[in-house]
Amino acid sequence: MSGELLRVVMVAASTCAFAGMAVSAERLDIGKREYEANCVVCHGVKGKGDGPFNEFLKVRTPDLSVLTKNNGGLFPVNRVLEVIDGRTQVKGHGTREMPIWGDVYDAQAVPQFDDYGYNAKLFVWARTLALVDYLSRLQVR
Repeated sequence: MSGELLRVVMVAASTCAFAGMAVSAERLDIGKREYEANCVVCHGVKGKGDGPFNEFLKVRTPDLSVLTKNNGGLFPVNRVLEVIDGRTQVKGHGTREMPIWGDVYDAQAVPQFDDYGYNAKLFVWARTLALVDYLSRLQVR
């Protein structure tokens, strides 16, 4: 789903009622929620690499808001996917044998109940793509 289409769906859903309560588009922004839960402490709220945990790091945290600028004007989707899921080694994220976010997402994908069909790989893929979409929206113009 394209980023624009995803935003249209989220805005439309924000006007719907869910279990008697209005659901805001902000609450449905899975990518933003993933970023705030897992990335903001190092990369900062706007992705500038200025998160509060930086003072404890030996490795400089990159500015995620200039990925498009540094890639000739195209957001590097594949590179970002590989860094998040652990296919590409990043010194601050751990070794290739233990890719932090790929492993965390896999562990969280274990179904809580066995009474319905569940695709754990799809769960991981959806969270990862939502985060990539959010990172694309953080890019400086």
